[in-house]
Amino acid sequence: MDAMTGLRLLPWSDPDGRPCYLSSDNGDSLLNRRADQIEALQLSMGTELLCHANALLDDRKASTTELRFLAQRLCEALRDTLRVAESRGRRLSDYNEDECPVPKHAGGIS
Repeated sequence: MDAMTGLRLLPWSDPDGRPCYLSSDNGDSLLNRRADQIEALQLSMGTELLCHANALLDDRKASTTELRFLAQRLCEALRDTLRVAESRGRRLSDYNEDECPVPKHAGGIS
């Protein structure tokens, strides 16, 4: 849930393309679980598409039509992935950086 609004960005849009949100106090509600399943499916499909893209890009005989189709599907997968990242990022609990046990500059051993 978004800590500021109590709303979860769902992984689908309404028929007009506007984002959908869920207001729920129960993170394990039926709709929350369904949204989690859809997000997992979207990420899985993006992974499969990336494997296909690598193979198609290695094929010197791939046509312009095939490459355009691939580019369109990759754009869709990226849009889905960014939506999942935004939704999950909003649900991360805020933490106080002063209380964080990990050093801010862990670039090397002193």
